[in-house]
Amino acid sequence: MIKVTRLNGKSYNINALYIEMVESHPDTIITLTNGKKYVVAESEDEVRDAIIHFYRSVNVLGFQKDVEDFENEE
Repeated sequence: MIKVTRLNGKSYNINALYIEMVESHPDTIITLTNGKKYVVAESEDEVRDAIIHFYRSVNVLGFQKDVEDFENEE
């Protein structure tokens, strides 16, 4: 799960495994595999980084680099 923020400031979690696409128009829109769309306050890059961090933390798709190493890169 990744934590994102609605435009009104309230935060919620989205299952990163179901994210199909992230786009900016200029608001960031996350599209899930079921077609649902969510508008979030985070930038496209912030969402991408959160997804990568999640994948590394659960070792999905061969992201075997330690999460601590990823955090140190930032």
